[in-house]
Amino acid sequence: KVNSVCWASLTHPDSHLCLMGIAETPGCASLLPASLFSSTNPGDRPGMLCSFKISTAWSCAWCLNPQADNCFSTGLTRRVLVTNVVTGHRQTFGTSSDVLAQQFATQTPMLYNGCRSGEIFSIDVRQRNRKGHSWKAIRLFHDSAVTSIRLLEAEHYLVAADMAGKIKLWDLRTVQCVKEYKGHHNEYAVLPVHVNEEEGLLTAVGQDCYTRIWSLQDAHLLRTIPSPYPSSKDAIPSVVFSSRLGGSRGVPGLLMAVKQDLYHFSYN
Repeated sequence: KVNSVCWASLTHPDSHLCLMGIAETPGCASLLPASLFSSTNPGDRPGMLCSFKISTAWSCAWCLNPQADNCFSTGLTRRVLVTNVVTGHRQTFGTSSDVLAQQFATQTPMLYNGCRSGEIFSIDVRQRNRKGHSWKAIRLFHDSAVTSIRLLEAEHYLVAADMAGKIKLWDLRTVQCVKEYKGHHNEYAVLPVHVNEEEGLLTAVGQDCYTRIWSLQDAHLLRTIPSPYPSSKDAIPSVVFSSRLGGSRGVPGLLMAVKQDLYHFSYN
C-alpha cells in the first residue's frame, strides 16, 4: 500500500519520490524517475534511483531549501527519518507519536510534522540528532490526530486538519490559532486539505464525501459539493483545484475523481 507520495527535485529534474508503508511488514521508500510512467517506450524503463527498507511509514516530504539539498523525510512510527539520497546520510529524531503529515519550508531548512497525538512540531534539519524535546523549534497542539498540514507561501502561517474534523490556521510567529474553518467532517481517516492562495481558497473532502470550499481569508464556507456517488468509505472523492485548468489560458475549476469517474466543476 502506498501511504504517501511527493515530488522531488534532484539532478534528475523529472524524478519523484514514492513512499510505501505496509502495516504488518517493513515498508520501503523509493525514489523513482518520472519517465518510468511514460508510455512512449515501455521497453526502455529506467530503474529506481534510490530504495531502502524502513519500518511502517505514514508520510513523506522533499526539501527544496538549498541548505538541506537532496534531503527527504519519512514520518514513521514514533520517529522522523531525514535521508540525503546522494550521500546516504541519515538523521533520526525520536517522537512520542506516529508522524502522519509532513512538509518542508522552502525559505528555511525547517521540517513541519503533524502527529497522531495532535502535536505539530518543527525541526531544523541542519542540527544533529538530539534526545528529548530540545530540538523542537515550534510546537502547536490539536485535540485529535493531525492528518494534513499546509504551509502558506510566506511561511508565517500553517493550515492543519485533524481527525476530529477541525481545520485551523496557525500564526507561526505568535503560535496562536487565528482562524477555524468549520463544517469539515472526519472521525478517523487521513484526509488532505488543499490551499490555493492565488484564488484565496481552502478545499477539503470530508469523510461524509462532501467537498467543501472555504475563503482562506475570512474562513467563510463558500460552497458544499455532494459526491456524485453514494457516500461510502471506498468512494471518498479526491479533488484538486486549479487556477488555470487546461493551461495558461484556462479558467479556475475543481477536478473531482470518484472511483473510475472524473468530474469538473467550474469556478463561478
